[in-house]
Amino acid sequence: MAGFEKPTDFDVLLKKHGEKIFELTQKFKAVDENGKYLHWDQFRRRPNPGVNKEAAWAAIKIARASGSKSLPIMSECGNPFLFYMTDYCSSVIHGIELVTQRLGGQEDSAPRHGQNNKYLVDSLMMEEAISSAQLEGAATTRKVAKEMLSRERPPETDDERMILNNYLLMKHAKHNKDQSLSIDLICEFHRIATQGIDEEEVNPGEIRVADDIFVGGRGDVVIHQPPKAILLPDRLKALCDFANFQHDGKDGRHFIHPVVKAIILHFMIGYEHPFRDGNGRTARCLFYWFMLKSGYWTFEYISISALLKEAPTQYGVSYVYTESDSFDLTYFITYQLKVIERAIGEFMDYVEGKKAEAQELTTWLEKIGIGKYLNYRQGHLLKKVLDNPGRIFMAKELVHDYGVSENTARKDLELLKELKVLFKTQEGKIFLYVARIDAAENLRSQIPKLKALKSEKRSEAK
Repeated sequence: MAGFEKPTDFDVLLKKHGEKIFELTQKFKAVDENGKYLHWDQFRRRPNPGVNKEAAWAAIKIARASGSKSLPIMSECGNPFLFYMTDYCSSVIHGIELVTQRLGGQEDSAPRHGQNNKYLVDSLMMEEAISSAQLEGAATTRKVAKEMLSRERPPETDDERMILNNYLLMKHAKHNKDQSLSIDLICEFHRIATQGIDEEEVNPGEIRVADDIFVGGRGDVVIHQPPKAILLPDRLKALCDFANFQHDGKDGRHFIHPVVKAIILHFMIGYEHPFRDGNGRTARCLFYWFMLKSGYWTFEYISISALLKEAPTQYGVSYVYTESDSFDLTYFITYQLKVIERAIGEFMDYVEGKKAEAQELTTWLEKIGIGKYLNYRQGHLLKKVLDNPGRIFMAKELVHDYGVSENTARKDLELLKELKVLFKTQEGKIFLYVARIDAAENLRSQIPKLKALKSEKRSEAK
């Protein structure tokens, strides 16, 4: 990085400045007066008139050392990674806990949130798949990506393949959330992330065996040289052991908050760089996998990639800060928590907006006299049909939009066909349902039929 300055080793500073350092320990703490955990490259640029900045930095390092927690995972040179929990970090984690509690705690309790929110799941997962691929450089527009995913259209380009792979990756992470982490599972995540990509050296699911790769910055400057390939099996095994260990603070065990642990796993895949390509996608998948494993079901909905994509340079800088300052993960943890904090805020705004839409829809259904005869999902689909005359609907689209089976999706479409708001046609073996231009006019006259259909079903149930 241009103008970047790596901090001097503490032992060197101690010999150079001696007692000056200890005189400054009362003034300089682990964070500055605004609670920021500064790197030397940031601290050296701050005005501190009359203060020897090197001595002050050494005082900061003393304060951090007293509150840092070492991890059982090592850098390639044998130094342990460590982190310091700042008040800001604790505050964001508390906010994550509150959101999870507010929306229902564990995933198993999700049904009590009401059917109104159920249809959000897959559409938000698609958003994450799209954002994650765009972070890697894919250029496909979101409109095209959503059309491809919802209609299950085969990808036509590498960009589209990357987006589809990320969507499948999110699904696989959720499906395997109860599994222990293993090298095989990491490789499986990578295989899904990169399968079908037309690049010569992608090698889906295969750990690299050569050392001819590096993480570069502008002008091909080497920012990070990953550990040697020969070390990767043992290093990845150690990472899996770390992931699977119960850091619950009981019986003498260290406590590491699951959110922090998920972020550390994200970082470590980037650091180890075990694959020739697709490490970023695999790292983000591992973050989501551990969050879901730890009970934070809301992270199936929350996109961090959308925000990482906005500032990829800061993402890279957080890696550089960690590696250049005694393998202190606090820089990366803090950056990721800032991203998560914003992502949660946007997610909650989205949820509140959808709640308002749900209330408006319920009111509208009651107003036109069919609120008693359609469930929320069917009502939502009806509103979409009425608002988009001429639009084509397919069962597979509803499967993704509402998280239902294809059989249920077909029944919903057939119901709206019976109400004469859709008409049915066929293209090859696929049935298409087209929103009728006269749907609104037909609907009122069909309400007695809808009432009869519901009465008939109730009778059959008895």
